[in-house]
Amino acid sequence: MKSSKIISSFFHPINFPIAGAILYFLLLPKYLYIEQERLLLAVIFIITYIFPLVLIILLKSFKMIDSYHMTTVEERKFPLLLFISITIFTGYWLFRSAVVDLLSLFYFGYGLGLILAYILLYFKIKVSLHTAAISGLIGFIAYLSFYYKINLIVILAVLLLLNGIVATVRLRLQAHKFNEVLLGFILGLLTQFLVYFIYMM
Repeated sequence: MKSSKIISSFFHPINFPIAGAILYFLLLPKYLYIEQERLLLAVIFIITYIFPLVLIILLKSFKMIDSYHMTTVEERKFPLLLFISITIFTGYWLFRSAVVDLLSLFYFGYGLGLILAYILLYFKIKVSLHTAAISGLIGFIAYLSFYYKINLIVILAVLLLLNGIVATVRLRLQAHKFNEVLLGFILGLLTQFLVYFIYMM
């Protein structure tokens, strides 16, 4: 049980926005100066990791949430609205930069996924944000591979394996039911593909 909690914490959804940006700059052909990449990563890290982390700590301090994993439907609503705003803002900022369009899609996809997860809360459906986060990254890497014609099958296989591990852990911890874990996987994947499809139209 202890190892399950460690895995669940390590693969917390808050870690994936910056993970996607790091993979983007590592995998793609270099067309930005290294200083530009570092600046973009630093800003993305502050916006998508440090800022949300501070918000979560504050919400816990003011007892607006009982757990950092936000286990109940009600305590997820306000944090989700904050995270939606953060991801959409990040995507818009990157898109306006006009140099990392595909990276901006990653955040728009996450934002859309969070919006749908928020809507489902009103139907008492608690989507697994852990599996949604990993499958969102899978979708992102998949269309990067397709767009740039590069073979990223090994990375996709590793991410799929990690998704299976995290899904199993969330079930073992009784944080989610099977349908919530599966829905998270589907939601994360489809929202990334949808955003990419709209972009390519």
